[in-house]
Amino acid sequence: MDAPITVDRLRFLLFSLKEKLWVKPLSLCLLSIAAVFASKLADGTALAQHLPTVEQASVETLLSIMASSMLVIATFSAGTMVSAYSSASRSSTPRSVSLIISDDASQNALSTFVGAFIFSVVAITVSSNNFFEDAGIFLLFCLTCLVFAIVILTFIRWVDSVARLGRVGSTVQKVEAAAMRAINHRLSTPRLGGKQQPKSVKEQGGDTSKYQTLTTDSIGYVQMVDMAKVQAWAEEHDTQVHIAMLPGEFCTPDRPLCYIESVKQKHSVDNSKNKSSDKVDGQSDGNDEGKSNEKIDKAALLSAFQIGSERSFEADPRYGLVVLSEIASRALSPSVNDPGTAISILGSYARLFIQWAQKEVENEADDIKYHNVTVPNISTEDMFDDAFTGVARDGASMIEVSIRMQKTLDAIAKTSNGKVSTAATEHAKTAYERSINALTYEGDKEALNAIVNKLNQKNSNP
Repeated sequence: MDAPITVDRLRFLLFSLKEKLWVKPLSLCLLSIAAVFASKLADGTALAQHLPTVEQASVETLLSIMASSMLVIATFSAGTMVSAYSSASRSSTPRSVSLIISDDASQNALSTFVGAFIFSVVAITVSSNNFFEDAGIFLLFCLTCLVFAIVILTFIRWVDSVARLGRVGSTVQKVEAAAMRAINHRLSTPRLGGKQQPKSVKEQGGDTSKYQTLTTDSIGYVQMVDMAKVQAWAEEHDTQVHIAMLPGEFCTPDRPLCYIESVKQKHSVDNSKNKSSDKVDGQSDGNDEGKSNEKIDKAALLSAFQIGSERSFEADPRYGLVVLSEIASRALSPSVNDPGTAISILGSYARLFIQWAQKEVENEADDIKYHNVTVPNISTEDMFDDAFTGVARDGASMIEVSIRMQKTLDAIAKTSNGKVSTAATEHAKTAYERSINALTYEGDKEALNAIVNKLNQKNSNP
């Protein structure tokens, strides 16, 4: 029997719902309908005798004005948001659209306008049919005034944000914020809360006498690993599970999601002690046990892996780096020719990697939540490849991008994290070689060499 929904899955579902444009408008519509009928509660109470009388016609006039205006504004806001999504897809990258859809200001504005429209329509309908008495009409009038105030404040706030919605600078900030959230969450739970994975797991994973493999027919990206569910399954079968694919990796039927430590191997000592008594009682021997071990039900374990067609910003720290790299590469293309955006993204990389390096050192002595599950570390080299390879390649012929690349990697290399420092140094060398080969003007090459020599002298003489 499956366990109740876990924290990991709940967090994944909440983030998925946030990306759905219909969730907040539907919630506000239901809340609006409930608010209209809640006004009826004032009728027949002792409070009704002390409330002032409000003309029903005046309330219906206000509601009519709201109904006619809110539908127009809601339609306008929806059109503006669609235009922003299209602009973001063209000017930055289609992978950033999901973040723009989940923008709180836009979703709140659309939800408020649609909810106000539904509120006014339902209120006019029930009011015109004499559903309310004097106290109910007064409470409905108060709610109408409150809705008007909320709509006006929301509209003012939305006007401030709609001018930036879908723009490249705003999109870069959203992607950086999403990457920072994913990095902080991963650093707060290193290795997803599991134990350090032995280096020999993948090499020995093909040895079926020691490990069983879990594969799936689904083809797509691992969006989430429900570690609590994996731990519960491992405890139930008294074994160890070695995660092979982290969120963000591409899954195919030939690639194992995880390796399962053989129960037979795990309890070989106990089995050898009880072997003679088992034979006397007519029980199966070690070979039969190995055969039954092959038939372990893996369906529950497979359900702990969420496979989808797209990567997730929330669970995959590398995805934000990839999307930022795509935006920079598009900005550096000859058709756009916007090196300033690439330089801005290099600043984002500096903040992200320095944060990663500092927090990773702080969290080296982390608490293990799932003792029956081992998880590999995120490869620092892969993170740097995701971030800097594309920018170094496409910006190699631009001296301003090349210089900023060297300064950014030099700042990252000065962190106390050895892996991050080494990777930054290697990418700085690679980026320098690309730039020297791509630059055609000798003055640009001399300027780049001067910057590199200056940085090297500072590092050698701190």
